Amino acid sequence: MADTDNDGAAPRRPAQTPQPPQSARPPQSARPAPPPPPQTPPPPDDSWLLRTLQQLPPKQLAALRRFVTAAAPPEPPPPVAVEEMTVEELASRDIATQAAIEQARSEAEHAAITRRDNQFKVWRLAGLGVLIVLTLLVSLGRLLVGGPETLAELRAAAGVDTWATLDIGVKDDQYGVAFRDDAGIWKGFDIDIAYMIAEDLGFRREDVRFFGLESEDRARMQATDADRKRVPVQLVIASYSITDKRKTEGVHFSQPYLYTEQSVITLKGHAPVVALNDLKKQKVCTLSTSTSATALDEAEAIVTRKNRVRECFTELDAGTVDAISTDAAILAGWKHEFPAKYEHWDLGLESNERWGVNVGENPALEKLVNLTLYRSWADPKDSRWEKAFEQNLQAEIDPINKTAIAVGEQPRAERPEIGWMPWEDPLG
Repeated sequence: MADTDNDGAAPRRPAQTPQPPQSARPPQSARPAPPPPPQTPPPPDDSWLLRTLQQLPPKQLAALRRFVTAAAPPEPPPPVAVEEMTVEELASRDIATQAAIEQARSEAEHAAITRRDNQFKVWRLAGLGVLIVLTLLVSLGRLLVGGPETLAELRAAAGVDTWATLDIGVKDDQYGVAFRDDAGIWKGFDIDIAYMIAEDLGFRREDVRFFGLESEDRARMQATDADRKRVPVQLVIASYSITDKRKTEGVHFSQPYLYTEQSVITLKGHAPVVALNDLKKQKVCTLSTSTSATALDEAEAIVTRKNRVRECFTELDAGTVDAISTDAAILAGWKHEFPAKYEHWDLGLESNERWGVNVGENPALEKLVNLTLYRSWADPKDSRWEKAFEQNLQAEIDPINKTAIAVGEQPRAERPEIGWMPWEDPLG
């Protein structure tokens, strides 16, 4: 049946939009075509490896599995939480940590010490270099400008290196100070001081010769030998007090080596003597040229002078004099030798008698003697003076009356002006 406009008519086709003719479309611009995107290579095909493994016999496959397992690095154990650690594990961990810290600290300290040592070596070398330069400058300055004489120059000027022996004038009748016994042996404080000086001058004991002299010969430096012949000496160490009057008269003293004081000795039974005025109008013996005579004259004593103290004791024993007055260090020896015969009186005088060495007209020798006294006083290791005092004078102190004899310390000695090189030790 043919289509109709009614319900039974056939459906109509939708109307199509008329297209413009081909020649009516707008022309496209002539642009180059974009490059094609890069193609990702396909993943490798591992199916062949899988097929190969599947075709292996079971024994070879098991061997291959064991080989791969052995070659692979072991996996670290999973960390254990602190809450799950045992006491032993915690302690082990702390010990390991502390050990690591200590090792790091030790390495740091070692590095610091090494660095400090290297720095010290550098500074030490630098200091040594400065010292060498200063030494050269000082030596050059002394050569060009001049200065105090050196020790070698003093020895040459004094002439000590040309002396075969050292001749020293001493007293020979003063117990504890300088005494020559019947066997010809010399001993006493002055003798030990003489040996001390001789040692520093380079003389052995057997090269030292002692000669007795009288008080009035001390300034002239003339002694007497065993044949009663006059002998010149290089030094006089004979309980010789330093005074301005003697210096003015031309005596050349060293620095003092002993402090003592004036005292009085009488026979037992004499009235106490506490001052020189107690001897007024009494006969008193003293040594010629002694400083004690002046004080006795002021006290209006009747003074007799002798050249040797032995002569005074001969007068006292005979009763021709009432007392003897001179230095306490001299009288103490006689009191110690004859304790039942004599009484030793301390006057308590404030002035001191300062004993020194007469070096004669030899300024270089004077410096050398002063150098010995300085070394003996300044060097704590040098106990020669102390031993001489203890063995001779300290031993003579009366344990009951304890009469003063001398000051038990060496007088202060000033350092002599000597040109020392930087490497030389003034204390020897």
